Amino acid sequence: MTKTLTTLLLVAGVLTGCTLAPHYDRPAPPVADSFPTAPEGYATAEVKSGETRRAADIGWREFFRDPRLQALIATSLENNRDLRTAALRIEEARALYQVQRADLLPTVNANGSYTRARTTAAQAATVLGQAGVTEVYQVGLGISSYELDFFGRVRSLSNAALAQYFATEEARRSAQISLVSEVAKAYLAERSFAEQYDLARDTLKARESTYGLAKQRFEAGATSALDLRDNESLVAQARVAAAQLARQRAQAQNALEVLVGKPIGTIENLPAPVRLSDEHIISDIPAGLPSDLLEQRPDIRQAEQLLLSANANIGAARAAFFPRITLTASAGTISPSFSGLFDAGTRAWSFAPQLVLPIFDYGRNLSNLDLANVRKNIQIANYEKTIQTAFAEVADALVARGTLEDQVTGQEEVRNAEQARYELARLRFRSGIASYLDELDAQRQLFTAEQALIQARQLRLNNAIDLYRSLGGGLQESSAVAQQGTPAAQGVVTQ
Repeated sequence: MTKTLTTLLLVAGVLTGCTLAPHYDRPAPPVADSFPTAPEGYATAEVKSGETRRAADIGWREFFRDPRLQALIATSLENNRDLRTAALRIEEARALYQVQRADLLPTVNANGSYTRARTTAAQAATVLGQAGVTEVYQVGLGISSYELDFFGRVRSLSNAALAQYFATEEARRSAQISLVSEVAKAYLAERSFAEQYDLARDTLKARESTYGLAKQRFEAGATSALDLRDNESLVAQARVAAAQLARQRAQAQNALEVLVGKPIGTIENLPAPVRLSDEHIISDIPAGLPSDLLEQRPDIRQAEQLLLSANANIGAARAAFFPRITLTASAGTISPSFSGLFDAGTRAWSFAPQLVLPIFDYGRNLSNLDLANVRKNIQIANYEKTIQTAFAEVADALVARGTLEDQVTGQEEVRNAEQARYELARLRFRSGIASYLDELDAQRQLFTAEQALIQARQLRLNNAIDLYRSLGGGLQESSAVAQQGTPAAQGVVTQ
């Protein structure tokens, strides 16, 4: 009995080593060999830090240098519910793969049975020999309906499930990259509204003070009602701006807390925020080559694993045209009494192979093969689309990098010019050279320029985050070679 089962297991291992799946060739990337340059009239932005490593090799703690932002990202990686769901999807896919892989080897079950039956005289005459009550005890080991995988159908299904598992793990990596970048951008949005709110609040205080003086001058007959109403309008505008920014800041903080996964106020030892004008809040990174995206971006690796899964399913569909051989076997002992189960002469065994050859199925197998081929072509298109999307995201970030640097520089010059204009307007009014309307207009333009500068700095930082994410950065916490923990991440195919 033991020798028989051992022989069956060895034969099963030999027969499950090949498939009828097509040979996998990675589709050529449908993108250019290099990223586009900056728009005409703008120089391509250089990496000021001198960094030469790939984005995937730069830890997010190195890229995001703001200690407060680092703490928020670390908290989100522990508490974000979407990332937690993605991790559970991996466990689900792993379990499904293990269920499918189990079909590669026979399932050996121990069984025991007891049968008590009454036999009629007619049955005894034809079959059993005597009438009465009979008892049968039986124990043994058995294999039921094990498929000898001559043509790789089971192996192909196992490979397809393995690729699905790898794709799910890459989806979790992609979710982490997106989470890191979204937390950073939500944090910058909250900081931008906070700085604009502080600006609006200070402006409101200054305008209220100026309005008080204007009112005194009006009551003394030194100014006209028009000047007073202009001051009153400026105060109202500043109050409206402060209210809007207070609301936007609160909403931005709510959005940030959803990403972080817990109230920000409950995070222990949270550092104070830095200003968007701090040049060291975010690092700079090189772009690399488009071909690097195939290895750096988890969403591209995920699309390729789904393509591999579809390719393996073709092998299973092809194998359905060939005979399917299943095996049922058992070995044990049988006795009319429990005490005699293991006596000499009680051993029994059965061996029942079965061959099923499809002859006429009304085109079912052919349609399944057509379906498998169509699904593979769909996955090829999805894979190529994913590459094109990744290329476009990197290209957009690179094109914007140089122009945003110039935009911030230009906006700083605008702010400085408006600041100087406001100071001159004040001096001219106090010297009696110009009217008070000039000072009010200069004050209004300065407030607008300062707000625009804060927004431009936020856009520049958001662009740096987009480039970091689109190049596959955000998986590592610290400086190291990017983790490639699965065959999917290492470019290993499952065929």
